[in-house]
Amino acid sequence: MRERLAIVEGLRTPFCRASSEMAGIAPDDLAAVIVKELLAKTEIDINLIDELIIGNVGQPSNACNIARVIALKAGLPEDLIAYTVHRNCASGMQSITTGFEKMLAGSGNIVIAGGTESMSQYPLKFGPKMTKLFADLMKAKTTPQKLSLISQFRPAYLKPIISIVEGLTDPVCGLNMGQTAEVLAREFSITRAEQDTYALNSHLKAASAQKAGFFEDEIHPILLPPHYNKVQQLDNSIRADQSLEKLAKLKPFFDRAAGTITVANACPITDGAGAVLIMLESKAKALGYQPLGYLRDYAYAGLAPNRMGLGPVYATSKLLDQSGMSMSDFDLIELNEAFAAQVIANERAFASDHFSQTYLNKDQAIGAIDPDKLNINGGAIALGHPVGATGTRLVITMLKALRATKQNCGLVTLCIGGGQGAALALEVE
Repeated sequence: MRERLAIVEGLRTPFCRASSEMAGIAPDDLAAVIVKELLAKTEIDINLIDELIIGNVGQPSNACNIARVIALKAGLPEDLIAYTVHRNCASGMQSITTGFEKMLAGSGNIVIAGGTESMSQYPLKFGPKMTKLFADLMKAKTTPQKLSLISQFRPAYLKPIISIVEGLTDPVCGLNMGQTAEVLAREFSITRAEQDTYALNSHLKAASAQKAGFFEDEIHPILLPPHYNKVQQLDNSIRADQSLEKLAKLKPFFDRAAGTITVANACPITDGAGAVLIMLESKAKALGYQPLGYLRDYAYAGLAPNRMGLGPVYATSKLLDQSGMSMSDFDLIELNEAFAAQVIANERAFASDHFSQTYLNKDQAIGAIDPDKLNINGGAIALGHPVGATGTRLVITMLKALRATKQNCGLVTLCIGGGQGAALALEVE
């Protein structure tokens, strides 16, 4: 049996709605703050760290290989290597499992892994006609040539391409992520009322956890520009006053004629970052650490892009097969809430013999998810989903929840845009 990965400690920023408090902070700066604080909290000798791996989806053009930029801004040595990984919503998880794989292969012992995203700062782009006009103007050598080109300009050329909309649309199936959730809502006959009820419960659980101080140990406050005299300490999408009446007033967003998914029973677009210090269990013991927890096993799976929200059931099926575990082994479950419909669809797929027989080549259902174990501190509908950082947040939240409830084993799983899923089995002692 292979050695477990020790997750020594983890921290994250508050998660804030796009265009709100943290909108002015670049994703590399968000992550650099967290990496610095993680180094201080763990008191790790920075000369022992082999590598920094960061997940990021909308990589900024002014911080190519954002992981390297983060490493240098965080004060890590110049000879420390760093690189960026991208698996859409699972990018934060990918950084952890990639680090684990390198350690098992004998390439390094200690890694800082994490994820970062500023969805506020996803740019607007010019279309191909305006881009070509700019390029031609730069090549033009004479004034008549330039005037001729300028005369070809049309106001329609200025219509922008919204990169966040483009990025959240699958180029293969042609559907945006909300539309794929509508596919699942229809397939599993999930009503608007069921989705709104789920969304309400996510906010109520998150508000209760926030009030009880559960998130305080995983969040490091962020100083806010431009004057840095204000501090953001809390996730700002949680609505303690949410109600079914308020939710019912909202119109469907992705299918206005016949849809059921609104901006409130889906996760908000979000800014945030997180990081964990990881090493093999034997290395953690040699250094005298008592890890936050351990990664026992993990799996990634692929499926049709138009049903991408079902990634958790596909990935968990693989995880259970390769680990010999069963659903009853998990004391808690974190299933990322991209959409309420997507979570409910997964709940039904996990419990369905027909689904397992048809899509997973199994004789019977994987096993029903106990709702009392699921996202006990709320999920992304309330907390937010900064796509590059969510995988990191899920791991940190799960390990701290297991410790808080004095339980041992947790499943962390999410769907991945483009038609994939990820599932991690975590343990604490």
